[in-house]
Amino acid sequence: MASFFSARQRKQSPRMAVAQRAGLVLPILLAAAVGSVLIACVCGSVSLSFAELWQALLELLRGPPTSLPGSLLDLRLGRALTGFVTGATLALAGVMMQALLRNPLADPYVLGISGGASVGALATILFFGAFWLVDVAAFVGAITVALLLFGLAYRDLRGAGSTDGSAPILLLTGVIVATGCGAIITLMLSIAPDSRLRGMVFWMIGDLSNTQSRYLPWLILGAILMFVMRNARSINVAAMYADNASTLGVNIGRLRQLLFLCSALLTASAVSNAGSIGFVGLIMPHICRFAWGPDHRLLIPVATLAGGCFLVLADTVARTVVAPQQLPVGVITALVGVPMFLLQLHQLRRR
Repeated sequence: MASFFSARQRKQSPRMAVAQRAGLVLPILLAAAVGSVLIACVCGSVSLSFAELWQALLELLRGPPTSLPGSLLDLRLGRALTGFVTGATLALAGVMMQALLRNPLADPYVLGISGGASVGALATILFFGAFWLVDVAAFVGAITVALLLFGLAYRDLRGAGSTDGSAPILLLTGVIVATGCGAIITLMLSIAPDSRLRGMVFWMIGDLSNTQSRYLPWLILGAILMFVMRNARSINVAAMYADNASTLGVNIGRLRQLLFLCSALLTASAVSNAGSIGFVGLIMPHICRFAWGPDHRLLIPVATLAGGCFLVLADTVARTVVAPQQLPVGVITALVGVPMFLLQLHQLRRR
């Protein structure tokens, strides 16, 4: 009997260890998420004190704002929440793409889905000048490219990849499609009139200045987050033991297809919402994996929260560093992401 209980304790210990670590880390990151949103609401070309912030919040709860603090909070809170859901979406898509391709250098844009979104958005700006259609066109362009990739690399997603699980057909197809989209983007930028060129460039770099608060990105993020959390164990198996996944009870082909479709939908949602913001989906999974390990039962929620916090703080810097001018948030994420990534590579090499 004693041996039975000891064996059962050993069997449950990894899950209990993950639960204990999650109980310590997730509350801290949740507090950091709330803190980053508060910082974004307070900071700006016109700063707000915490007393003014509280009064403005009460004013927003009563109805449309009429005072300056209320109007500032209305603008900043919506932008901060949009930045958080965009950063969380990109980080989650990065985790899933790295698990799908078993490649730590993979990010949400590696398969060219963002290129399809850029083609759709820039074509709408260039030929129609209808900025209210940009988000819809970007989403449609991203989904179109994702479906094209799914059709071209269906056999590879079904499980017929190479023995190292790197899904070479999918990766090479994505690179070629991204190159084609890049050529179309360059062509449109070269013929664009000056009146529309600035808006096109800002959208490509990644900018939150003209974004609007919407429920759809939150719904997409929440639904996919619940799905991948339920399949976190299978993702662990696919990421570490892809060759023997079937013997461990995991349908690797079906899981690859679902991971691809979910990451494509997340990427389409993020890019259509805020443009191509780089490094969030590459850097945040790396940092979280380096700090808390590769177990996706913990990595998925941690990277999601960390990605949201990072983009909110980066956007706050973009709004304030050269105020009253505003920088594209993609510039800040790149300036922060490059040295952070190089530092991680140096530490891994020393190990």
